[in-house]
Order: sequence, then structure tokens, then C-alpha cells
Amino acid sequence: MKHPFRIREIAAQAGLSEATVDRVLHGRAGVRDSTIREVQAAIADLDRQRTQVRLAGRTFMIDVVVQAPPRFSAAIRAALEAELPGLRPAVIRARFHLLDSPSTADVVAVLDRVGARSHGVILKAPDVPDIVAAAGRLAAPLVTCVTDLPASPRITYVGLDNRAAGATAAYLIQRWLGDRSGEVLVVRGRGSFRGEDEREAGFRAELAAAGPARRLHEVVDAEDRADAVAAGIRDLLAGNRAVRAIYSLYAGAGGNTAVVDAFAELSRPYEVFVAHDLDGENTALLRERKLSAVLHHDLRTDLRRACHAIMQAQGVLPGPVRTNPSAVQVITPHNAPPVEFG
Repeated sequence: MKHPFRIREIAAQAGLSEATVDRVLHGRAGVRDSTIREVQAAIADLDRQRTQVRLAGRTFMIDVVVQAPPRFSAAIRAALEAELPGLRPAVIRARFHLLDSPSTADVVAVLDRVGARSHGVILKAPDVPDIVAAAGRLAAPLVTCVTDLPASPRITYVGLDNRAAGATAAYLIQRWLGDRSGEVLVVRGRGSFRGEDEREAGFRAELAAAGPARRLHEVVDAEDRADAVAAGIRDLLAGNRAVRAIYSLYAGAGGNTAVVDAFAELSRPYEVFVAHDLDGENTALLRERKLSAVLHHDLRTDLRRACHAIMQAQGVLPGPVRTNPSAVQVITPHNAPPVEFG
């Protein structure tokens, strides 16, 4: 009976003595058929649980490199730390490199520093040549998170299907506005994040296909400052009274509140406002009916999948690494949680 396990392991699993297991394994006489079946079942159980045996006592050092506003970086840290206990028997230790600066050089410096001493890297950064090149120099498996770098050697991407999310936002806005006229404001963040580009591309394509044709206006939060967003929107609204819908496709702190306040200051109503990510600010705006819907995805699930992918790449979890973006969740005031969730 071939197997990779020690007699002591099989005996403990079967609840039999080592001598009895030895007799079964060597086909000696005087052993009941039921005992043979118990030993076979124990070996089958151990084989199914072999992954846990391989993981037991293993420690993986993972570097999490995030270029984002502090609010979103904090959400990623909290989501991963909440998942770590559930990844046992493996022990995952995370080093966080949370960068608020828009500097590409800062991201490159961190990637070059962690590359040789990490079991895996989880990266949220802009899709620009210098960062892609630095990702290519990593010795550790790379997982891109929230926004992808498809030209990098990443083993997988975890996060939202951003193009589908943008198309979902356009679908909701068209359904809310119906046949009524109205122009649309798009608010986005700074930088060259592929995720935001894909959201906007999906939004524009769906809006154009769904009809009627609507004029789009864009305000960019180039400075990651809520007051700058508000000022840009006030300038837009002062010369345009046709904006009836808003799509905010980024996660700048206070940005969506600034949008709401800018419309209120000018006594300008809007009919639909779709945003991303169910953090504390957006949850409050949603429950106050100042947001119509929030497009959400579960960061905890994304980061758990990232850790699993790294362990698969390290050969301690079975199966190939696959890319399967998260589905978008549409949250309205009717299914919003009572408190913020990650």
C-alpha cells in the first residue's frame, strides 16, 4: 500500500496502534478486513489534508506596496490584517509600504528594496513604464491589487472588474434618468491608474451604447484635496445647468462629500449619484440618500486570494494560479450596512 506518510501519522489518524498499522501496510496475516479499511481511510484523510501539513509552521513574509490616498491605504491594511488569522496553519507576516506621494520614483525604490527578501509582493500602483520595469526586477511572486499592470510579470490580478464596474455605473444612471435629458459629471483622481482608466472606458462605452446621447464633463482631483474638487465642480456648475447625474470613480478622502456640498451651495439638485467603495464616508452619504448607489467589492476576499496565489506560486498550495476579478456589488440605501465594512 503506497503512501508518503509515517506509520506514526497513520496510526494517530486511524486511532490504531503503530504495530497494527505496520501489519496492515506489510500485508501480514491476522488483520481484520475492517481494520484494513480503517487504515486505508486514514491514509485517504491524510492525503486530503496534506496541504495543511505542508503549511503547518510555515511563515511567509509578504510586502504590501500601495500608492493611494491614506483612507484607501488604511482600508487595504485593515482588510489584510482581518484575513491573516483565517490563513492558518500558515503564518503570514505583512510589511506595509503605504505611499501617499504621487512619485513614481518612491514606488520604484520600495520595489527594488523589497524584491530580494520577500516571499511575495502585493502591489497597487500606476501602470507606468518605470513601475512595470521595477516589477520585472522582483524575484518574488507579484500580485497586482485593485488596479492591474498587465505588462508586468504578475502571477495574477485581484480586485474589481473595473471595466464592468464602469459599465454598471452607466447602466444605473441611464435607468434612473430614463428618457429625460441631462448631462453627466465624471469625477476621477490623479495619476495613471489603469483601474480608473478602465472604469471610465467602460462607463463611456455603455453610456454611448445605451442612449440617449449625453454630454460628459470631467473634474479631476489632481491634488487629492476635497476643497479643490469642490472648487472645480462649482466652476463647472456656474456655467452649466444641465448636469443631472454624477459618477465618482475614485477614492479620494472627502471627495464625494465635496461633490454633494458643491451642488448644495449652488442650490443645484441632481437626480443620481453613483460612487465606488463602501467606506465610512460613502456609507453615511448613502444612508442619507445623497448617494444613489455605491459600487463595492470585498477587499478582504481580494487580499485573501492574493495570499493564496502567493502560496500557490511558492508551491505549498495546490492548483494553478488563476485571474478571476471580483464581481461588482451594487449597494443602495436598502441594503447598506449599519456601519462601515471593508
